[in-house]
Amino acid sequence: MKSILPKNIDEYIAGFPENVQERLTLMRSTLKKAIPGAEEAIKYAMPTMMVNGRNLVHFAAFKNHIGFYALPVTHEAFAKELSKYTTGKGSVQFPLDQQLPVSLITKMTKFRLKNAMEKAALLPRKTTRK
Repeated sequence: MKSILPKNIDEYIAGFPENVQERLTLMRSTLKKAIPGAEEAIKYAMPTMMVNGRNLVHFAAFKNHIGFYALPVTHEAFAKELSKYTTGKGSVQFPLDQQLPVSLITKMTKFRLKNAMEKAALLPRKTTRK
């Protein structure tokens, strides 16, 4: 049986029980405040915040947690603060039975944005031919 992917973040959030919807909505609003003007999309079947057409952070709901994906460099920078959570190389699990750590998510997201902007500044610029 093929599952239907949501077309946008509103549809994604609506597909979960009310208590999970509340956490997903809080995550979304936290990320939008941390990244003014971010574009929203569904990438890799997850809500994604994008800047300049590039994926910045992802989040997703699971049975027992909200997953947050901000790349390994971000997780390495916040290793101490993340030590009480289950983490992977570039992921962290915020349990559904605990409050979402809004301040930490905000700091991580701003760090990720700064890192992405610095990285983009180092990339060679495309030149147009005349």
